[in-house]
Amino acid sequence: MKIDIITTGNHVTPESVKNTTVIVIDVLRATSVIISALKNGAKSVVPVTSVEEALETKKKLENVILGGERKAQKIEGFELSNSPLEYGSTAVYDKNVILTTTNGTHAISKSSAANKVYIGALLNARAVSEKVAEGGDDVVIVNSGTNGQFSMDDFIASGAVISEMLSIRDYELSDVAKTALLIYKAHPDFLSYIREARHYKVLMDLGLEEDIRLCLHKDLYDIVPEYKNGIIKLNF
Repeated sequence: MKIDIITTGNHVTPESVKNTTVIVIDVLRATSVIISALKNGAKSVVPVTSVEEALETKKKLENVILGGERKAQKIEGFELSNSPLEYGSTAVYDKNVILTTTNGTHAISKSSAANKVYIGALLNARAVSEKVAEGGDDVVIVNSGTNGQFSMDDFIASGAVISEMLSIRDYELSDVAKTALLIYKAHPDFLSYIREARHYKVLMDLGLEEDIRLCLHKDLYDIVPEYKNGIIKLNF
């Protein structure tokens, strides 16, 4: 079995993920938000790619809350932004969260041709690795990226996931997967690497240091969200 990485959501095609299991990673911050919401009792997370689609989807569901961002800031009229700190049980318990973000929900949607699509981040690196290793598919880790470009934060998180997967069973790594693994091993504190990322600096300029601190907490949660038929849940 093989592990490969697609470095931005924009590069995902149905053919590139066909007959594989995909792990979508947007560590700062969409997949960290999804994991946090479901850990704190959300019934589901429905990822959509536009504000208009979010508003239309809201009409079809009950007990809904709208979350997301554009340019890393809360969308006007939405209840929540893209901060995992906002998705506590008081806000999301037993609710259907409709989420739209610049990068992460786009990458999730584009990965739908895979056999299975799991949601990963540093928050659940070990758990998602164990889940994926149960299967027999080749694995593609989709980095959401930032505005269609490579994102350092997603890449080192991919290395963390790959390291965990290799501790469970053997895989053949592509060159890009090997590079992510090497970067992870060279920066076990994460921050020494991620602080050089463009997206990190954008979030810091917006005063979102607490978000970053949470998102870099490896293996805080042991849950594995799965995307299926347009919805993300813990159990189907």
